[in-house]
Formats: sequence, structure tokens, C-alpha cells
Amino acid sequence: MSLQDADVDRQIQQMKKFIEQEAKEKADEIAIKAEEEFNIEKGRLVQSEKLKISTYYERKEKQVELQRKIQRSNLLNQARLTVLKARDDNIKKILEEARKSLGEVTSDTPKYEALLESLITQCLYQLLETDVLVRCRQRDVKLVEKVFPKAINGFKAATGKDVTLTIYMDYLPAECAGGVELTARDGKIRVTNTLESRLELISSQLVPVIRTILFGENESRHFTD
Repeated sequence: MSLQDADVDRQIQQMKKFIEQEAKEKADEIAIKAEEEFNIEKGRLVQSEKLKISTYYERKEKQVELQRKIQRSNLLNQARLTVLKARDDNIKKILEEARKSLGEVTSDTPKYEALLESLITQCLYQLLETDVLVRCRQRDVKLVEKVFPKAINGFKAATGKDVTLTIYMDYLPAECAGGVELTARDGKIRVTNTLESRLELISSQLVPVIRTILFGENESRHFTD
């Protein structure tokens, strides 16, 4: 081999090594860049999934908390309704006992007689009629007729009007506790003043008082009945 051929061969080998070195460096550079891009993309995906998971569990936590609040509110409402029902039942029991004791009012004849006079007179003031039918229990007829004169005189003294009272033969039911019902103008005008109706009238006024006596003042109420 001549010297010139040896130089050419050496130059070729050098170029070959240079190219191989360049290729290796380029390959390493590509590999490093690819690794970097992979790590960046992996980090982005991981962060995205973490955010999704965090958002999911945060939403679930809020749902659980909301359900807990709703359940607690329902339990409080149920407890409140139970307490209110128990209170109402106690009040109704007291009023029912009062109704049962109404019959005792009629057992004291003098007091019942005075009460009948007052009840009839009150009805006359409301009717302001001159011809009135008086309805009562059959067993009270004689006692009612007995107080007619006093009721008529009391009404005339207060209004200056005369009035005629007549027993209405369609008596109040036997189970009625007592009292009267007055009608005028063929039954078109009616005023009920039985003992039951009087109790019903004052019950709405008694209930707040009974409630306060039994359970004390309600701190959440700003106004009284």
C-alpha cells in the first residue's frame, strides 16, 4: 500500500469515528430529551389524576357532610314534633278532664240556676229580639223556666225592650253537660251558650296559659297569645 493510500484510509477511519461519535452524542441527546419529555408528561398526567382524585373525594366529602346535616335536621325535627305532640296530648288531656267535670256544675242547683240566668241573658243581648225560643236539656226545663222572669227583667232594664221566652220542645241532647241555646226568627238566628260551647270558647285562651304552667315560657317566642 502506498503512503497516499494509507493517508486516505486513515482519514476515512477518522471520519468514521467522528460520524460514530456524532451519532452517539446525537442519540444520547435524543434519549435525554425524550426522557425529559417523558418525565414532564408523566408529571403532568400524575398531577392531573391527583387533581381529579382530590376533586372527586372533596365532592364526596361535601355530599356526606350535606347528608349528615340533612339527617341531623330530620332527627331534630322529629324530636321537636314528638315533644310538641306530647305537650299537645297533655293539654288535650287536661281539657278533656275539664269537659268531664262540666257535669259537676249542674249538681249545685243554686249555682246552676244563677248560671242559667246569666247564660240566657247573654244570649238575649246578642239576639236583641222580642220573641225567642229557648232550647235546653229536658231535665233542666223547670229550672230554666224558673229563671225566665229574672232574665227578662235584666234584659228589659238594660235595653228597654220586652221579650217573650218560650221553651223549645226540641231539647238539647241528654249527654249535653248543660246550658242553653236560643233561637229567633224561625231558627234563622241562633246563639249557643251550652257549657261545652263556653269551654270551647275559653279553651283557645286557656291553652297558652296551660302550656306556660306545664312547660314554662318558650324562650324562642317573641309574642304571647
